[in-house]
Amino acid sequence: MKILLVGMNHRSAPVELRERLAVEDLAPPLRKLVSGGEVDEAVLLSTCNRVEVVALSRTPDAARDRLHSFFRRDLGDGNLPVLSEHLYEFADSEAVRHVLRVASALDSMVIGEPQILGQAKDAYRAALECGACGPILGRLYQTAFATAKRVRTETRIAERPVSVARVAVELARQIFDELEDKRALLVGAGEMIEAALAALRGAGLGSVRVANRTRERAEDLAARFGSTAHGLDELPGLVADADIILTCIGGDRPILTREHFDGALRARRNRPIFVIDLGVPRNAESEINAFENVYLYDIDDLGSVADDNARERTREAVRGEEIVAEQQQRFDGWFAALRAVPTIRHLRSRVESIRGREVERTLGRLGLAASEEEAVEALTRSIVNKILHAPLSRLRQEAEREEGMVYLEAARALFDLDDGDESGEG
Repeated sequence: MKILLVGMNHRSAPVELRERLAVEDLAPPLRKLVSGGEVDEAVLLSTCNRVEVVALSRTPDAARDRLHSFFRRDLGDGNLPVLSEHLYEFADSEAVRHVLRVASALDSMVIGEPQILGQAKDAYRAALECGACGPILGRLYQTAFATAKRVRTETRIAERPVSVARVAVELARQIFDELEDKRALLVGAGEMIEAALAALRGAGLGSVRVANRTRERAEDLAARFGSTAHGLDELPGLVADADIILTCIGGDRPILTREHFDGALRARRNRPIFVIDLGVPRNAESEINAFENVYLYDIDDLGSVADDNARERTREAVRGEEIVAEQQQRFDGWFAALRAVPTIRHLRSRVESIRGREVERTLGRLGLAASEEEAVEALTRSIVNKILHAPLSRLRQEAEREEGMVYLEAARALFDLDDGDESGEG
């Protein structure tokens, strides 16, 4: 048996290609993949950043060809001649390590991001429900989830945000502690503002207003997030009513001026205002930072914090990789031990066949009572079990090591287990 993994991710393939292979309903392609004879078990993971298949097979060469065909024909449209250039492949230990790293967010575009673990669990559940995932890949994914939990609890890999929007939320929390009773003003309606709005909503912020030059775009964004829309002509009143201001809007001159805040702070009786200027060029005059109760951060400030956090996550990832290595070694040992099972069963069958035949032959000549025959049966079984106990235990132990195949092959040769006859006839 061999574990194979074939896939592509944000490093190996452009988004245009990943989009063409993305799968929403995982069950149909999985059922088709395991319906042939090449793949015994399979799990398919499809996210915006990766499409991967993990497979278990007793015929690895045929399975490898089938997996490439699966990407080309079952997921793709058959017209992807350069697909192989974007696929990576792993087998056995390397495949196991990759699955554990993916679930632990060590292979993600943003190290430590939490979404991938949920996506991996969904992929495993879908494979289980459609019958594609069996006991061995099931054990692998349970190991992956346990590994991810250890990485998250034993390291600080996910504690510090690395996106500008989430850094802004964290800074807002440092200033205000609680966000539920705070009011936010978002100036602009582009992608950056939308990401910031989603992050603020996720952090529990209650009241949000969106102001934009084009009121229709402000209304569209506000409608999707349950906010209110406004024009830029309303800025003086909006600034005075805002605890948090995020701005990212085009223009060649600042739209938030010292005058806005001079009047706003008087109206607010100097309650603090947190201003996050994501605009390039900047949307807020630098002079407003001179006000005692205005906290102004621009895109460079937030980018610097995000970079520092990313470096800290990278340092924490080193410990995460150590945890992955520990968990991988445990799974590898368990998986390798499975190789000893056929040899042990065959050896036991061979010895039991010899014992049974010889006992039957001997009892036929002795004419013992039934109770005496039972005693002989029990005695010979006990002798065989005691003789086999040490070598079979050693076979199981050695099978967990990389060199274990040498012992298995030696056992099969010494006991002549490859002749296809389990009867022990010489």
